[in-house]
Amino acid sequence: MSIRILPHAAEHAPAVERFNRRMADGGSPWGFYVDPRPDWIAPQPGQSVWREYHLAVDDDGEVRGAFALKPQDWWVRGRAEVVTDWQGPFSEGSVNVQFNTLGLRMVRDMLKKRPLLYSWGHGGNEQPVVQMLQKMGWVMHHTPFCLLVLKPSRFLRLNALLRTSALRRLAFDIAAFTGLGHLLLKAMHLALRLRHGRRFRAQAVEVAEFGSWADALWERCKDRYSAIAWRDAASMNALLPAGNWPPGIRLRVDRDGQTIGWAVVMDTQMRGEHRFGDLRVGSVVDCLADPADTGEVVAVATRFLGQRGVDIVVSNQAHPAWAAGFAQNGYAVLPDKRMFAPSPALRALLEPFEETARGLHLTNMDGHGPMAL
Repeated sequence: MSIRILPHAAEHAPAVERFNRRMADGGSPWGFYVDPRPDWIAPQPGQSVWREYHLAVDDDGEVRGAFALKPQDWWVRGRAEVVTDWQGPFSEGSVNVQFNTLGLRMVRDMLKKRPLLYSWGHGGNEQPVVQMLQKMGWVMHHTPFCLLVLKPSRFLRLNALLRTSALRRLAFDIAAFTGLGHLLLKAMHLALRLRHGRRFRAQAVEVAEFGSWADALWERCKDRYSAIAWRDAASMNALLPAGNWPPGIRLRVDRDGQTIGWAVVMDTQMRGEHRFGDLRVGSVVDCLADPADTGEVVAVATRFLGQRGVDIVVSNQAHPAWAAGFAQNGYAVLPDKRMFAPSPALRALLEPFEETARGLHLTNMDGHGPMAL
């Protein structure tokens, strides 16, 4: 039986529904989008970023796998390139050995369509998709996770990631009840902040959309990064449509009457989430500034989220200056928590890779967006 990889279309919707049922019946948590038109950044004429869906369809019209692509204009060492994130591939091979090579075939098809391909995420080298990519010659560049605990007692009692056994739950409950955990966490963040000894004076202005001020900032900042997805006003307004997903809050950051940066933050009350449990999670999902001003932007975003009452603030960052900006504000910067995986063609474009990687700006808004936040 042959399998063709086709663009998603309305006539395939019933087959996608059947695919999703087979995946669920087989115990897989994954499925695919039934609607062929993406809810988020559907293709539009002249748009610098969009999403598109593709299906692996057999001779009987049954969907056996699927993936999404997100092409986007990037600025790479002073020139524009179209670089593409991928979501998936989701293959029936995860529940039926008959299709266990389909995932590899879909990755190869992605590379034919979009050679400058990357993935941004993954939890560790032991994941099957990571092992597959490594065998295909993809490099894995590790990036940090930034965490600030604003309400230690609630963090100790409600987070799910650390409370993985009865003994651990008891220990964290005791630490919360006695106040010892509160003191230790507050002391840790204070020590991290005092280590840098910086004071910030920028202010936040909440805005409904990105305007000409964002274009001016983009032009000032883009050459300060070796590789960065397009972050002009039009691109950011497409990525953050008013009243739609993701529910980001846009903060313009001003200092002494001049806009020095911006941040997009989210405030999410979690319910039984596998990492955050029932915490109220603040997140910095995107940001832009001159690398010298990262601490100011992080300070503004953190203060804004703290005033809203979140329990913790988190962010994924790739650029060392942004990691440093979070550290200056007392965040614990935990290394090697996420991976940027460029295809061989993209790695070649980014050569010398190690040097370029030190100037690479990626946030939760890159890739397929802040899906878990």
